[in-house]
Amino acid sequence: MVVLGSLTSMEIRRKVAREAANLLYLGVEKEYKQAKLKAAEILGVNVLPTNLEVAMELDKIAEENEGATRQERLVQMRREALKLMKILERYSPVLVGSVWRGTIHYKSDIDINVYHDQPEEILALLERANIKILEKGWTTITKGGEWRRVYRVLVKLPSNEEAEITIRNPAEYGAEEKCEIYGDNVSGLTVHDLETVLSKNPTQRFVPF
Repeated sequence: MVVLGSLTSMEIRRKVAREAANLLYLGVEKEYKQAKLKAAEILGVNVLPTNLEVAMELDKIAEENEGATRQERLVQMRREALKLMKILERYSPVLVGSVWRGTIHYKSDIDINVYHDQPEEILALLERANIKILEKGWTTITKGGEWRRVYRVLVKLPSNEEAEITIRNPAEYGAEEKCEIYGDNVSGLTVHDLETVLSKNPTQRFVPF
């Protein structure tokens, strides 16, 4: 094993992953790639960990800092997600992101994908349900190396939790999608799936580690 200074290459990777995770946790960086580059620069090395290694360290940091309250908030956020998904049920809502994964931290919000080709219908539905809309508009995302145009709506729920609703092309519903952070498929939770999780194991995690 290659030794750099007094540390092995594996130990250096772990230190870079930890530093990158800390930058993400504190909100200094928002993207994994930039966090890893910044962490390597801070530590003066040319070693970059994988996104999964950073995600594992981020999970540890959240657990160390938030303890039992983290799990309590996860259950509450999943309950709030279910309420919102039932409002959006006709648009095939799927819970994704950290609330699905079970890896939330204090900055996390609720991420829900819905599938429809007319965002104005969903906006009207949210307004009728007295859901406060904070931001809305078209944006471009990359999935599997491809650019896709989606409509995003940021809302504030009565509990003061925030949720980001991504309105996607109906043709994309059920399509396999690889997670750029964890490397597995983004399956998420439907309304029925989430109801089952909340009734049987409300803090269940969906991570490959």
